[in-house]
Amino acid sequence: MYFLTAILFTGVFSSCTTPPQEELRHILQKQQNAWNAGDIETFMQGYLNSDSLRFVGSGGEVRGWQSTLERYRRTYPDLEAMGHLSFDLREIRMLGSRHAMVFGAYTLERSDDQLSGLFTLIAEHTEDGWRIVHDHTSADSIPETGGDTNDM
Repeated sequence: MYFLTAILFTGVFSSCTTPPQEELRHILQKQQNAWNAGDIETFMQGYLNSDSLRFVGSGGEVRGWQSTLERYRRTYPDLEAMGHLSFDLREIRMLGSRHAMVFGAYTLERSDDQLSGLFTLIAEHTEDGWRIVHDHTSADSIPETGGDTNDM
């Protein structure tokens, strides 16, 4: 009887947990939705709120959650600058039980240009769930409008 109870309990527990890859896809979908709604604060919830967060883009390295938030606010001050974001998740690879690498592409469509590029994220499973701890994003090319090379 104990053996059967253990099997049933394990089966119920397993069916209630979401695989890490699905949780990571959900986080990126939530970020995409928040971005397209003009909500940078909700977009930032996908990142670890820590001074150890690292963002690397065409403008160089930014350390810390608050500095990353300020960079996004400065670079994308309004809905027009934010445009419409879409992610193409190409690979999610587990790097152990608490870390994962996410590789993908992004497209940012705005009224006067379109940006695209690639990103590699390192995510860590924390007490609050999966959070991005490292974001390396690069743009494919400089927009034809001659403006800044904005990468996500």
